[in-house]
Amino acid sequence: MHHENLHLWQHAHTFGQEHRRSGERRTSIVIAVTGTMMVVEIVAGLIFGSMALLADGLHMASHTTALFINLFAYVYARRHAHDTRFSFGTGKVNALGGFTGAVLLAVFALMMVWGSIERIINPVAIAFNQAIFVAIIGLVVNGASVFILGDEDEHHHGHERDEHHEHEHADYRHDHNLRSAYYHVLADALTSVLAIIALLAAKYFGLVWMDPMMGIVGAILVCRWSLGLLRVTSAILLDKQASNEIITKIREGIENAGDNRVADLHLWAIGPDIYSAIISIVTHHPELPEYYKKLLPSDLGLAHVTVEVHQCPEGKIPNC
Repeated sequence: MHHENLHLWQHAHTFGQEHRRSGERRTSIVIAVTGTMMVVEIVAGLIFGSMALLADGLHMASHTTALFINLFAYVYARRHAHDTRFSFGTGKVNALGGFTGAVLLAVFALMMVWGSIERIINPVAIAFNQAIFVAIIGLVVNGASVFILGDEDEHHHGHERDEHHEHEHADYRHDHNLRSAYYHVLADALTSVLAIIALLAAKYFGLVWMDPMMGIVGAILVCRWSLGLLRVTSAILLDKQASNEIITKIREGIENAGDNRVADLHLWAIGPDIYSAIISIVTHHPELPEYYKKLLPSDLGLAHVTVEVHQCPEGKIPNC
């Protein structure tokens, strides 16, 4: 067989990663919004000598840096989609971006705890009016960012018969890079809300301790988001077996036809809602691999499937 004829059995491994994702555009908009606000606050803080404005501006700088990492992941995955050095495409760059963002969220939470404890031990005078004004501006900007990045599939789990399987499948379906960016702006919006509540309580009721306490409460919530995102993205990066729901559908599709039995099955995510599978089948009456691929449901996101078929001699293995 001539080498030029092999293209009939070859296919690309881009799996749609060469297309610009909606999350990339939305992340770019949020970076522009927060970056502008960051510059305004830092400049205003330097001109007017406001430490509150300067501190919030520097905080937004770290927040903008985290979003730049998410944007870089989108651009890198798209531009290297055709790079043959990536065996299964660049889909996992999405999970890597989400994992990196989750680590930064954890660092952010630890910084919040450290700063709050320091305030409890060494209280400082608070310029309430100025601080409340800064917190309200931060809430408006971050609230707009949350709306722009709105993780639309966050609540699409539904109430199926088996919620655990549905949630497990949803873990692999998310755009984790977008979820990371979403959590960053949500954390900032939450921080602004808690800060406003604490500052109002301190100003009108003298509850100064509320300020650092709200910082700790916010840090706990941010840490929970971070750990959840770390759990899901690390599972994808380490090629953890995909959900039992999809595995069951694959087995049923093959074993409901004839005397086929799935002897071994490896199924892992190579991108958001994109899977690769290696299926080992034992049967008395072997068919070509293409026959078994056609038995698989078409709505499972199986982008790269390898099938190996083994003939089971009569009477050798019961129920084979």
